Amino acid sequence: MKYSIKQQLAMIFIAVMAGTIILCWFINNTFLEHFYINHKTAAIRSAYDSINDAANSGDISSERFDVELRKNCDMYNISVVVIDAQSNTIKSSSWNADMLIRRLYDNVFMPRENRKYLEETQKFTVAMLADRATNTEYLEMWGVLDNGNLFLIRSPIESIRDSVKIANRFLAYVGIVATILSAMLIWFVTTKITRPIMQLKDISEKMTNLDFETKYQSQGKNEIDLLGEHINQLSETLEKTISELKTANNELQHDIEKKEQIDEMRKEFLSNVSHELKTPLALIQGYAEGLKEGITSDDAESKNFYCDVIIDEADKMNTMVKKLLTLNQLEFGKDNISMERFDVVAMIRNFLQSAEILIKQNGITLQVEELAPIYVWADEFKVEEVFQNFFSNAMNHVNGEKIIDIRYRLLKGKVRISVFNTGEPIPEEALPHIWEKFYKVDKARTREYGGSGVGLSIVKAIMESMNQQYGVKNYTNGVEFWMELETK
Repeated sequence: MKYSIKQQLAMIFIAVMAGTIILCWFINNTFLEHFYINHKTAAIRSAYDSINDAANSGDISSERFDVELRKNCDMYNISVVVIDAQSNTIKSSSWNADMLIRRLYDNVFMPRENRKYLEETQKFTVAMLADRATNTEYLEMWGVLDNGNLFLIRSPIESIRDSVKIANRFLAYVGIVATILSAMLIWFVTTKITRPIMQLKDISEKMTNLDFETKYQSQGKNEIDLLGEHINQLSETLEKTISELKTANNELQHDIEKKEQIDEMRKEFLSNVSHELKTPLALIQGYAEGLKEGITSDDAESKNFYCDVIIDEADKMNTMVKKLLTLNQLEFGKDNISMERFDVVAMIRNFLQSAEILIKQNGITLQVEELAPIYVWADEFKVEEVFQNFFSNAMNHVNGEKIIDIRYRLLKGKVRISVFNTGEPIPEEALPHIWEKFYKVDKARTREYGGSGVGLSIVKAIMESMNQQYGVKNYTNGVEFWMELETK
């Protein structure tokens, strides 16, 4: 991410704040001196009014006026001198009254061109001028009071400029420190503000990969939290819609193939059923006729054996018929596939827990790879039936070390689930036929554990109904059956 929203917000706030401080410094540097001079001029004008009023009222020599005059002179850094027509000093705020009187005479009787006049009236003049001895600029007011006395009010401008420089320097220092501290505060605040936005970004990125597990955790009721709640609702709606689309798409693919396969499947089904039922029916008929003819009338043990054979064969026929009905529904498309999202690791773990007693009875060592939840899109009940067929097949053929190993392998957008059992490999010539109905590699052993040769055909029908891959692989010490399921 080249420029994050946190960086952009922080940079905008810092730039605005720094720009404001720079603008204040520029205004201060440009106009503060002029403002100070105007303020000083107003103070001198106020001092003039006070002196003129005191002279008119006769209080100019009073102690009260002396206190007021000293207070104003100290506050505004001004010097005052008042003389009468005979050049006698009436009032002075400075010990060097003679110097002030000379300045007064120079201003009244010897005007110079290097003065900057700020205000001129009939009674007084205000101007800025430089002292020839010290080359220091002063703001001066001179003129005549209402009672005819001459006066001079004087204030140095250099102190004003020095104050301006100090104020500008101080403002610059304060601005730098304030910018640094504010930048740290702004970075912290923008981090807190943008954290939920980044969380929403991560959630939306996962949604583009069809991962709808992560939800936004609302902290309040501001606009971002409302957006998070709407994204949560959108996530749930998308997951539901995708589930419905996958189910509809799966049904559509099967509908296209269904019509072409129905006739062929019906013929094949009838042929296979009639073939597979011949042997158990013949056995049942033979042993039943033997019982009827009294072949075992004197031998109770033989009679029980005949009955056990009839019951066992009838039970095998019943199991085979049930599996054939299941297979028939799958192949004819009468058993709808419901695509949903579920944890396949949890499903297999639950199945193995239910088969734990059977595993111990057969002395089998079960090895299961422990993983975090893996969510897949499939029909959960059909996947469990496929796994049950793989596991039952492994238990019936396990040999040698008697190990059954269950593993998961994550592929691109899929997971491969494998069931391996130690024992004899399947003959290579038989591998292409094991998914066919009623095909048996070892017919004698298959009849021994009651196999019908239909289980792997059911696996094939289920996996093809979900449009997923499946297969078998031989090893030197055993056989592995596997299936693949979509994770996205």
